[in-house]
Amino acid sequence: MIYPKIPLAQTVIELFKIKGIKHIVISPGSRNAPLTIGFTNNPYFTCYSIVDERCAAFFALGIAQQLKVPTAVVCTSGSALVNYYPAVTEAYYSDIPLVVVSADRPKHLIGIGDGQTINQKNIFENHILYSVNLKLDVKDENNIPENEELPMLKNLEDKLERFLGLQKDIQTHNEEEINEALNFALLKKGPVHINIPFDEPLYETVEKLRVTPKSIKPALKPKVIEDYVLNECLQDWNSTSKKMILVGANYPNEIDKKWLKELADDDSVVVFTETTSNLYHESFFPSIDQIVEPLTEEEKKALQPEILLTFGGLIVSKKIKTLLRKFQPKYHWHVDEKSANDTFFCLSNHIDVTPNQFFSVFLPKITHYVKSNYNAHWTDVKNNRLKKHNEYLKTIPFTDLKVFDILFKNIPSDHILQIANSSAIRYAQLFDINKNNTVFCNRGTSGIDGSTSTAIGCAVVNDKPTTLITGDLSFLYDSNGLWNNYIPKNFRIIVINNQGGGIFRILPGHKNSDNFETFFETTHNLNARHLCRMYGFAYKSVSKEKPLEYYLKEFFVEDGRPKLLEIFTPKNINDEVLLQYFEYLK
Repeated sequence: MIYPKIPLAQTVIELFKIKGIKHIVISPGSRNAPLTIGFTNNPYFTCYSIVDERCAAFFALGIAQQLKVPTAVVCTSGSALVNYYPAVTEAYYSDIPLVVVSADRPKHLIGIGDGQTINQKNIFENHILYSVNLKLDVKDENNIPENEELPMLKNLEDKLERFLGLQKDIQTHNEEEINEALNFALLKKGPVHINIPFDEPLYETVEKLRVTPKSIKPALKPKVIEDYVLNECLQDWNSTSKKMILVGANYPNEIDKKWLKELADDDSVVVFTETTSNLYHESFFPSIDQIVEPLTEEEKKALQPEILLTFGGLIVSKKIKTLLRKFQPKYHWHVDEKSANDTFFCLSNHIDVTPNQFFSVFLPKITHYVKSNYNAHWTDVKNNRLKKHNEYLKTIPFTDLKVFDILFKNIPSDHILQIANSSAIRYAQLFDINKNNTVFCNRGTSGIDGSTSTAIGCAVVNDKPTTLITGDLSFLYDSNGLWNNYIPKNFRIIVINNQGGGIFRILPGHKNSDNFETFFETTHNLNARHLCRMYGFAYKSVSKEKPLEYYLKEFFVEDGRPKLLEIFTPKNINDEVLLQYFEYLK
């Protein structure tokens, strides 16, 4: 087998293999050549070559999101690394194990005006679980003539480290730091950064390893709920008649069905779920905005829970956040083994175990159901809203709202749905999703910048077909994501093109001015046809209801290449139809 000659590169690659980090997304460069040579020549790794670093990082994020294991991105020095930042922040706030590996120049070449060089040390410091700057290998002193300094070695610290420091100590230090970073990614589920200095020559190879790095196992500390915490929770739970459970982004099958049934059978509990919750029961409340937006102040007060129990990732619905910040619960418990956000400014308890672990300990100890009409009342409201929802949709013209209704009635079962940010995920929140489909959205930072690349990464490692539902701006923003040689033939993209940022027509503001269209909505007349031709996608566009329903019947049939469906909607009435929808629900 071929290995890079540099021991530090060998060490990194061997430890990645030992730790089971298999998927490596590489962007081209020279400084990272030792890593590229090592990863691509080792059959253990599955390597991907993606030129655009921002797209590469979101592609890797999609892989890590699906496999729930660390996935690496590898880049050269300089601005290449900075292009990873949007995906790093998304990984940080969505608890996704992204391993950033950057090549760097030696310290004596930084800050002197050398090319393609920036200060890479701790560059992600506000959005990273662990960041390490490895030490440069000591050169083979047998090959250095006596009393001769290394070329360009002007920094005293470097001289001492390179000439007096022992390679063994440096090797031990680097192994410990790499282990620590990878253990953070494995256990803490978030991004880590390994910055690696390499000296030239960079492309030399050997046929035998020079290192045998030691793997340090992560320290596993079983988490338990303290008895006093459990008893306090039980006491409060058994004495309150209005309890709300609000579920954020969640993987499927994270909660045992018997616990879902227990919660559904409790008359004092309402369970609000979101499109990204991937949690279903006929007694739950899946369309939060449908319930909340039409409420009067008196009705909002009636919905105010005494106990709010939250788990899962970040909440999409701004309406429920606004309500619970104004009508705060007496107690807010957040169940998560990692962290707890005080989203509603009333957090009283962080229970740091997994939600399923909490329910498996907590629910069997509940002695009785509290008599309450809380669930029954809001179930009546839910049923009434659903009736009006269906009535209204029968009357409206072909608009964004109508399109989402048609889409969710026609997307087949057993699909992975990736939904882009801005209006797409908000419209999706208004509809019941097929419980046999799984939904994801980059809600960590809620940006539109990487939805396409994330969806493609997701599709690459999934046997199930992946469908991306996106708006035109989000799609165009990440159109470089299609510059990718790994797109599966069953991958589908649905672009709802309303000629700009339709979300800004929904938000309060001045809609009928030149400044609005240019600087907020960013009106355009672009379409995806030529992009599809360039990247080998089958393309179809529709702008009416019947053609959309007809084409969807064949859109999901495999025919040898990925497909994109572009749906044009009238931007000038989309917002009116949506606002009238909430009025009709009252």
